[in-house]
Amino acid sequence: MAQSDPLRKHLLDVLRMEGAHADFDATVEGFPSKLRGKKIAGAPHTAWQLLEHMRIAQEDILDFSRNPDYQEKKFPDDYWPATEAPPSDAAWDQSVDQFRKDLKAMEDLVSTGDLMARIPHGTGQTLLREALLVADHNSYHVGQLMFVRRTLEGKG
Repeated sequence: MAQSDPLRKHLLDVLRMEGAHADFDATVEGFPSKLRGKKIAGAPHTAWQLLEHMRIAQEDILDFSRNPDYQEKKFPDDYWPATEAPPSDAAWDQSVDQFRKDLKAMEDLVSTGDLMARIPHGTGQTLLREALLVADHNSYHVGQLMFVRRTLEGKG
């Protein structure tokens, strides 16, 4: 990435949740196992559901951004986990790890790709649009995840 590319640098900062955004790593680090499948009264989602939704949606956007054989998922069914709680601590950890790997892959695309070129198999979308979509979606749901955690821990 050229030092003189402020748009690319800004996109990477937003994807990495730097600045005013809630931080994914700080939000999930040490998240108590017993709270991952608990729902706040009146809330639509558990922490597990939010984490998995974030992972699935980000993976889908990444796949669309780089795969000419991309297959569209069915919304909302394919974007949310079937259970309120993770099947195991390992499943939670795997979801966190995959989220990080896919975010890094999107950062790599932003670092090297043509931000303004239309995605050939799309309908006018660009890498810039997809990167902004990832950043926006992640920011929204990390905020929800942080709220769920703080509330369940009694710090809300």
